[in-house]
Amino acid sequence: MKAKKFDVFVIGSGSAGQTVAKTCIQAGKKVAIADNREFGGTCANRGCDPKKILLGATEAFEFNQNLRGKGIARDTKIDWKQLQKFKSNYTDSVPPSTEKSLKEMGLKLYHQSPKFVDEQTLSVEGKLVRAAQIVIATGQIPRTLSISGEKHLKVSDDFLNLKKLPKSIVFLGAGYIGMEFAHMAARAGAKVTVMDMGKRPLKHFDADLVKELTKYSEALGIKFIFGAEPTSLKKKRKRYKLSYEEKGSKKELTAHAIFNTAGRVPALAELDLEKGNVAYNEVGVETNSFLQSTSNPRVYACGDVSDKDVPLTPLSGRQGYVVSENILNGNKKELVVPVIPSVVFTLPNLATVGYSEEEARNRYKNIRVNFSITPDWFNAKRINAPLYAHKIILNDRTGEIVGAHLLGPEAAETINIFTMAINSKMTDKDIKSTIFSYPSWANDVKSMV
Repeated sequence: MKAKKFDVFVIGSGSAGQTVAKTCIQAGKKVAIADNREFGGTCANRGCDPKKILLGATEAFEFNQNLRGKGIARDTKIDWKQLQKFKSNYTDSVPPSTEKSLKEMGLKLYHQSPKFVDEQTLSVEGKLVRAAQIVIATGQIPRTLSISGEKHLKVSDDFLNLKKLPKSIVFLGAGYIGMEFAHMAARAGAKVTVMDMGKRPLKHFDADLVKELTKYSEALGIKFIFGAEPTSLKKKRKRYKLSYEEKGSKKELTAHAIFNTAGRVPALAELDLEKGNVAYNEVGVETNSFLQSTSNPRVYACGDVSDKDVPLTPLSGRQGYVVSENILNGNKKELVVPVIPSVVFTLPNLATVGYSEEEARNRYKNIRVNFSITPDWFNAKRINAPLYAHKIILNDRTGEIVGAHLLGPEAAETINIFTMAINSKMTDKDIKSTIFSYPSWANDVKSMV
């Protein structure tokens, strides 16, 4: 079979893949792009964006609940069915609009996951394609839980598309996804349990702030089971029975739906990377500083599937830009990653940027830690927010801000102020001398440092 030839073949149509494909075709290259799911990638179709749309109604509900009897006269509830229809107004248009845009630019589109045949040849849709450069940008997929009855587990895609919210839900994993969905489901009326093998939720976030968020989550009705390992899942008539081990004891619980929220792994299994001589590990495709495969120089990897990535959409786009530059101009552009904020969209939001307290103590001789729980500050009191806290870490010698950890209604926005401050090496004096709008959440950063 004769292979169709391309200059660049991109696998994956998310932020990273689209950046490479569009940049290369604009430079005059012959480019193809393939995806085994809807074009547009995880974030727009089944990740960040639809999640934030569902969150919008949850935020309105939370605002109403906090001000009930303080200017808000009536109680409210979340209509899950209407909310899903509203979300679909956005997500349904993403794949066709993405495909239309790519076709109009002149790209060849394939609707299947390719497999490597050799170092520069792929098999896709029953055809062979050969490319001078192949770009892997397949993102991540849910981590597999190898337990009996695993086929009955639902994943994040299923939650985001639930037409009807189950009366009771168990989330297996207390990371970003599990905690965010737990908060949405609990406020929408479901009985929620979060189970994790660890000792607490959100292990990569500040322990003091997570402790406060956990207590508040429990007050919402969310039940936590820590130090527990799921062992099997059985389908009953209307419910599922989950068996697990906790502290050496075998236990069971039942729920109308069980979700696997135990994290995500690079989507590489379908590519036959061994045939393409593409080295990889549990983190992703092994790449050098140019995001080029360490074992096959014809291959680049970018986005969540690269071993140089933090799974965040803004960084995926930046990686796509780096790969594009190196394909077009030779390996001249290395990946430079600034300090990047990370947010858990629970309510309240939990946000972090820079060093943790432990990391800062290991790096600097003396640090200053400003940790306070401040629901009595004006911005929290004016909306009757029950939880508002911060931990700001500074180099005590210079006053430079080196880490910020926020828990509050607008933490996802306020953390960006600290991100700019850390990347610009600003000090507490720099922040305090800045005039922000008042009264605003951003203005509170002056009191935090």
